Amino acid sequence: MTELRLFDRPGPRLFGLPPGADFPAELLRGLEDRLGDAPPHARARVQIVVNTRRMARRLRRLYDSGPARLLPRIDLLTGLDCRAAIPPSVSAIRRRLELIRLISALLDAEPDLAPRAALYDLADSLARLLDEMQGERVTLDDIAALDVSDLSGHWARAQRFLEIVGQIPRSDDLPDPEERQRRVVETLIAEWEENPPQHPVILAGSTGSRGATHLLMQAVARLPQGAVVLPGYDFDLPDAIWSELDDPLTGEDHPQYRFRKLMLGLGLEPGEVGNWVEGAAADQAEDSARNRLLSLALRPAPVTHQWLEEGPGLGALGPPTEGITLVKAPGPRAEAMAIALRLRMAAEEGQTAALITPDRMLTRQVSAALTRWGITPDDSGGTPLQTTAPGRLLRQVADLLHAPPTAVQLLALLKHPLTHSGEGRGTHLDLTRGLELYLRGEARPHPGPDDIRAFAATREEALAAPWAEWLCTTAFAAAAPEPVPLEKRVADHLALAEAIARGTDAAGSGTLWLRDAGEKARGVMDRLAEDAPHGDALSARDYGDLAGAILATEEVRNPDEPHPRILIWGTLEARVQGADLVILGGLNEGSWPEATQPDPWLNRQMRKAAGLLLPERKIGLSAHDFQQAVAAREVWLTRATRNQDAETVPSRWLNRLTNLLNGLPGQGGAEALAEMEARGAHWLDLVRQVEAPIAAPKAPRPSPAPPVAARPRTYWVTDIRHLIRDPYTIYAKRILRLRRLNPLMRDPDAMMRGIVSHTAIETFVQGVNAGEIPLTRGALLSTVAQVLDADVPWGEARALWLARLERNADWFIAGEAARQAEAVTVHTEEKGEATITELGITLAAKADRVDIDAQGRVHLFDYKTGEPPSKAQQKAFDKQLLLEAAIAEQAGFARIGPRDVARATYIGLGTNPKEVEAPLDEESPALVWEKFTELARAWADPGKGYTARRAMEEMRTGSDYDQLARFGEWDDTDAALLTPLVMQGGET
Repeated sequence: MTELRLFDRPGPRLFGLPPGADFPAELLRGLEDRLGDAPPHARARVQIVVNTRRMARRLRRLYDSGPARLLPRIDLLTGLDCRAAIPPSVSAIRRRLELIRLISALLDAEPDLAPRAALYDLADSLARLLDEMQGERVTLDDIAALDVSDLSGHWARAQRFLEIVGQIPRSDDLPDPEERQRRVVETLIAEWEENPPQHPVILAGSTGSRGATHLLMQAVARLPQGAVVLPGYDFDLPDAIWSELDDPLTGEDHPQYRFRKLMLGLGLEPGEVGNWVEGAAADQAEDSARNRLLSLALRPAPVTHQWLEEGPGLGALGPPTEGITLVKAPGPRAEAMAIALRLRMAAEEGQTAALITPDRMLTRQVSAALTRWGITPDDSGGTPLQTTAPGRLLRQVADLLHAPPTAVQLLALLKHPLTHSGEGRGTHLDLTRGLELYLRGEARPHPGPDDIRAFAATREEALAAPWAEWLCTTAFAAAAPEPVPLEKRVADHLALAEAIARGTDAAGSGTLWLRDAGEKARGVMDRLAEDAPHGDALSARDYGDLAGAILATEEVRNPDEPHPRILIWGTLEARVQGADLVILGGLNEGSWPEATQPDPWLNRQMRKAAGLLLPERKIGLSAHDFQQAVAAREVWLTRATRNQDAETVPSRWLNRLTNLLNGLPGQGGAEALAEMEARGAHWLDLVRQVEAPIAAPKAPRPSPAPPVAARPRTYWVTDIRHLIRDPYTIYAKRILRLRRLNPLMRDPDAMMRGIVSHTAIETFVQGVNAGEIPLTRGALLSTVAQVLDADVPWGEARALWLARLERNADWFIAGEAARQAEAVTVHTEEKGEATITELGITLAAKADRVDIDAQGRVHLFDYKTGEPPSKAQQKAFDKQLLLEAAIAEQAGFARIGPRDVARATYIGLGTNPKEVEAPLDEESPALVWEKFTELARAWADPGKGYTARRAMEEMRTGSDYDQLARFGEWDDTDAALLTPLVMQGGET
């Protein structure tokens, strides 16, 4: 077979493509130019090594677009292998468990080294350091030999942890991932040195930022027919500037630093790096002027004085910036919406558009904004597994291992789309809705099995009882917070998750493991179960943190069919891709570049001395990503000038570009920048138009007037206060039948305190009357404590409320003795009612306590845990006891008949306990009944409306129905709008 020669120049060979070039397309173009008239089978002998699967797919698609031909061999850099039998690498989960076990043992032995709360962070940080040491071929001996005389205290602590790296026992001798990759590369290079391949080998698209990759790039460049093609190579950077990049301490944050390091390793000068597409240097990007501008803007900080020296040589700056739009949005939402609008336009016009940003929050906001037009972008990042339906369920189930669920946690679990996802899902949802209303009504923030069974007893569904038992034996029987061997913990977790997913079915796991997300979750949990023997026993809380962290490391591709031309890329994918429109989003410090993570082990000087990567490495990679992307034909640069907390700082590279433009007035730099901003302002104006609320007139103060037939025929004495002060409450509550839902996690509020205090006092008084409880302070407090224990789930509230009653106990006992000497308690919570015959309207009441004296007269009492109403308030608005007295004389309470009323008294149990008598001498029961009749007659008028907030006690007093009345669009000084209402059928 004839030898295929693509390169006549002796090695080593480095080629580049300038920033802005569509790397895969230009790589293919350069290869086809070199193949020329070679026979068809020659192409199949070419081996291309790329660093991402996305680039490999793009190359294959370019070849698939025609004409028909054989394909070169396309390999992933991480997929290269050698003839030597190198075992597979240890899994990331196993290594993490091994490090956690060793660090945990160290902290048990020396607890002063670090808090146990930092266990997982320490393990992850050591894992990253271990990867880096193996990738850069740095040993523990190299670290131990560092000069740390000025850091002796910190270094002694750090060394105790670093020693762990060499203590991982593995009977199977599996290497770590970076170690294996390094061994593969070194073995492959040794094989090449002994028997170099004669076919073309092209390594393309890598920057050589990792040690093993850098080593492989050098080896490929030296092969007989090997070449390395660099992305975003700056052909406009002067030789003098290349020399400035030799020192990593000052040059590593420059976008071209890694290329300089590679050149030094190969003994090449910048001028020896050829353009991959021969003779096409000027037309591979938008134009060379844009690249010269960017090259100058990104010069190393010590030589930025060259802006003034070389800036005039750039010529007019209008043409190179003509395709750049600068969007300075007032906030993240406006930034995301502007990007979404431009992407929508690109989709409509058939452009390929890509959003490039490391800010995942921004990508989620843009994706959400695009849904209004039915556009699903092709997001290379996918969805974190922990936020998918299976991931969320697994995390919720892990919480059950720690403690029984609260009401909120329980309902979130029951409403999860994968819970009870087998047969009977519809009935399950009906029961869940019923349980929610039950828990809200019964004020059970921390429900238990008894509450679930009590609820099921109120339901008619055949599935209710089995459903309750299923729930009690899963959600309420799983808590095991103490440390448990990890193997058992994982098995229990999976068994519980499957039981919750299948519901009341006898077998199966519902739909938990179906579809892409379910299959990925199953795979992750299987790997965790497989590696569990390498971990320690974990508490339920620690296991939940571990499982959540492992799920967070995986991503799932969106199952929906994405738009073929609307793309979201991370910076790694963007390095070797091309698009008609490129949008660089989130150009703020801390996002692009991302903030460097502090290294708890080694400072910059120690890293340099040991041969490890400097923190600036990531900044330099981000700078290269910026330089590559901003050179696209049409590019958007976007940032939010303010986030949720404070003003933001623009990205250093955006700052450099804008400062350079402003500093070159002779070349029209300021005008070019103004035009860039004007183009962005146009889109921000569109955002304001899209986001502008629809103009709607303010709602008037409502005063609905329903027909008489729809109005209440029975009023409770507690309604009268609302009927006088806020009639709209009666309309909403009694006519529309709307009730405020209690919160699931109800706080121990004043209403609950009142209910519990009533129950406790009534229980005590009934016991005293029955001779079962003595009328003593101790008996009273014992009764109160029993009721609090039964009805109040909050320990703090129980203690506080009991303490308040303790302060009032002597006062209450003395008063109760006087009350019992004067009359006998015959009924508590006694219902009574009286009817206005001519109107057919009934007044009803439920008295807290009804006593009868020796003369047969009624004594009415009402307990108040707050401040009882004064006599003046009772005469004006708070007429509850006065109305109860009127009922007692008009018709009587259910079991005692009409009687005269001797007294009606509020018993205040608040901070200042007191009794407040109802003013019966001024407002006799007969007079009160007459006034009620007049009030009822007035509300029988179909023209009288239920005005909202008619006469509130205080302006700041709120109502449960203020939102329904749209209070806030009007205020208490506005006139009410009477609105006659029509019943179905036409009656007004």
